[in-house]
Amino acid sequence: MALPPEFRDLAARVSNWGRWGDDDQLGTLNLITADVVRRAAASIRSGKRFSLSIPLSESGPQTGGIKGRANPQRTMIAINESLSRDADGARFNDDVVTMGLQAATHWDSLAHVSYDGRMYNGFDVASIDASGATRCGIDRVRTLVSRGVLLDVARTKDVDRLEGGYPISPDDLDAAEKQAGVDVSPGDIVLVRTGQIQVFRGGDRKRYGSPSPGLSMTTAAWFRERDVAAVGTDNMTFEVWPGEREDCLFPVHMLHLVEMGLTQGQNFDLEELADDCASDGAYEFFLDASPLPFERGLGSPVNPVAIK
Repeated sequence: MALPPEFRDLAARVSNWGRWGDDDQLGTLNLITADVVRRAAASIRSGKRFSLSIPLSESGPQTGGIKGRANPQRTMIAINESLSRDADGARFNDDVVTMGLQAATHWDSLAHVSYDGRMYNGFDVASIDASGATRCGIDRVRTLVSRGVLLDVARTKDVDRLEGGYPISPDDLDAAEKQAGVDVSPGDIVLVRTGQIQVFRGGDRKRYGSPSPGLSMTTAAWFRERDVAAVGTDNMTFEVWPGEREDCLFPVHMLHLVEMGLTQGQNFDLEELADDCASDGAYEFFLDASPLPFERGLGSPVNPVAIK
């Protein structure tokens, strides 16, 4: 099935191919300059800290919908094991983890998605092989720190959680930006709260995935116009699910990762941070959400820390 003209037109409008050179593999993360980081540091006032990750456990959000994307499985490989003959000497405990890199709170690498035989910046899909991503892998992202801005769409509508299947529009983002009292600026990391993580917290992992509120295709231009560096959401699909149209599956993933080179993340737990932002009226913060440098990885788990 051919992609619809509306998608093609939007893709051409938001594309960043060649903007930072023909060999660029970072995309919008290039927008996080030294000045941006200094501005981010200036947003720290109280020193309050918030972890935005969900637990890394076998009861994570994956339910088998994507083959092989397993929740973390941790196994003990040493229990009080001695490395010497001294009965009273040092003993060690070790464990090992097997998991999908996109299983829990995570960033997608720009190599995570392709279409038309191309990835971000026009790189051929042959850049992905059995060894992983030879281009645009998550290991290219050595640090990811910037000013974070919370856009609490659910709170602007006076609800705890948006309804499943609700498509967030540019008008919704405008309203949340106005409520936050912060102008989203180039190099910012935007966190969009839908409240959907509450379903996961409540133990209904299947309903957490679908139906889910999320970003609509029309919001891509909103992020492009503001030169946002990265976007994280509190749901599993990132974009609205089920999708907006049957003839274009995962359009936001294609627009962000392939056309814009915009790093996106899922399964961020924004509840505690959102309550605090609503309490003190401060919706900007320093955000350290650096991924783990998995060589040629298609994504990485992350423990984002917001500091206000």
